[in-house]
Amino acid sequence: QVQLEESGGGLVQTGGTLKLSCKTSDRSLNTRAVGWFRQNPGKERQFVAGINWRGGVLDYADSVRGRFTISVDISRNTVDLQMNNLKPEDTADYYCAANNPKTRPDVPMIVGDYNYWGQGTQVTVSS
Repeated sequence: QVQLEESGGGLVQTGGTLKLSCKTSDRSLNTRAVGWFRQNPGKERQFVAGINWRGGVLDYADSVRGRFTISVDISRNTVDLQMNNLKPEDTADYYCAANNPKTRPDVPMIVGDYNYWGQGTQVTVSS
């Protein structure tokens, strides 16, 4: 069992930046894939970015590629999502998720492929 806690959300203007952090409760980031998803009310939760440190794999949704950067800090047990050039359509609740350790070398992009979820952090981008 691993617990995840997101932080760093807030209100920002179009073109601004935010950095989200996902802190995990154990030291197993080097054995799991960790993904960031986002969701708006009444909408499905969508993949934003993910990293599998063990497999050396990063992946991004097309809508954020080139603007968002995901990274792992093993010493802090965190996965960060640096979000630059934010747009109003990036407004959502952002969730981090992790799968079970040593299950696959790639980055899952489907909600059902993750086993653990944080409570979410809200990001609002004003126009």
